[in-house]
Amino acid sequence: MQGLTPLHEAQKIVLDATPVLGLEKVGLVESLGRVIGEDLVALRDNPPWDNSAMDGFAVRHEDIKQDHAIAKPVVLKVVEDVPAGKVATKSVGPGEAIRIMTGAPVPKGANVVIKVEDTEHTQDSVKVFKPEPAGSNIRPQGEDVRKGDCIIPKGTQLRPGEVGMLAILAKPFVFVHQRPRVAILSTGDELADLDERFDEDKIINSNSYGIAAAVQEAGGIPILLGIAKDQPAALKEKISHGLNADILVLSGGVSMGDYDFTKAVFKELGAAMNFWKLAIRPGQPLAFGKIQGKLAFGLPGNPVSSMVTFEQLVRPAMLKMSGQRSYGRPVVQAAFQETFSKRTDRRHFLRGILTREAGGFTVRTTGDQGSGILTSMVKANCLIDIPQETERLKPGDPVTVQVLGEPQWDREAGALPSIGHRQSCC
Repeated sequence: MQGLTPLHEAQKIVLDATPVLGLEKVGLVESLGRVIGEDLVALRDNPPWDNSAMDGFAVRHEDIKQDHAIAKPVVLKVVEDVPAGKVATKSVGPGEAIRIMTGAPVPKGANVVIKVEDTEHTQDSVKVFKPEPAGSNIRPQGEDVRKGDCIIPKGTQLRPGEVGMLAILAKPFVFVHQRPRVAILSTGDELADLDERFDEDKIINSNSYGIAAAVQEAGGIPILLGIAKDQPAALKEKISHGLNADILVLSGGVSMGDYDFTKAVFKELGAAMNFWKLAIRPGQPLAFGKIQGKLAFGLPGNPVSSMVTFEQLVRPAMLKMSGQRSYGRPVVQAAFQETFSKRTDRRHFLRGILTREAGGFTVRTTGDQGSGILTSMVKANCLIDIPQETERLKPGDPVTVQVLGEPQWDREAGALPSIGHRQSCC
């Protein structure tokens, strides 16, 4: 019987076998969360010209310099009004000022903008009560972006800030890596889908929907193949349909029971399998390989096991396919709040509740950790990663925690501080 594959070795095998998908052209609004596949170089400066940072008056510094002993207001003639979106038609000469709005180009001759609240003004004149250094309240050309600079390098995941910058760069479309298509198949005669009439002896097919949600969260496109009955022909047909996707994820049927036909069907379809068992809990029965060039995962049938193993193996593969440069969840160190013991033959992932305390993080389990207790995932905002060699934990012991999604901290606890490195998958 094949031995148990350590998780770090399994992760390396999976990532080494995972290709990066090609590029597609998408609109700017659809680019959020995608990974850019080209270097974005600025074609012009931003701002494209010196512009006013305030509503006020553009003047010459030479005209407003004052002897502090006298402290007498300077009166200047207003020769033009320049709203935002317009360009001055006149230059600022000696003793002159131009009324200017925020964002408008600074007129020629002016090198200071005086804030409107620091003046008294009429339609034709303005009193300046205090001097300002040259360059005050002016945003210089190229302050934000210089023409020719690489502003967003390829491989960057686009957040709202990057999307806004793409607009500044006048990019209505951008090339991004394609989203992986993930075919999802559940197996077992005991399963019933949500739209079926079913008897009391049936189990609702939750795995397909939980995995589909995880695929969407990771930026992929889920393709639900439904349920395959415990018959080799039916399983083969469903799996064949799934090979049109980039990744096939099958849940159930990878154990050693009399009705677990996945291994035989994979072999019949020409699969080159890398491993069938992992040294982790939950999730020991797990298959990975390639079928006709497509990544194929056989996840355990228990709901928690399928979700935990998806996190550790399928999600990193999806992120690599999507062009991401980091494949793991954010991790933090936290003080464990309970006692725990295990054998040293497997790495454990406990479902946990991470809390921000004064001076750091604490974490406790969600309660019963059985692989069929889906509420342990519902309550969890993290996975507590217990190394294989660790035998016991006591309250206060430091543990590594994988943060799931965006934890919600209560108002009294305050905001989440910056999280450390993203955990490497291999």
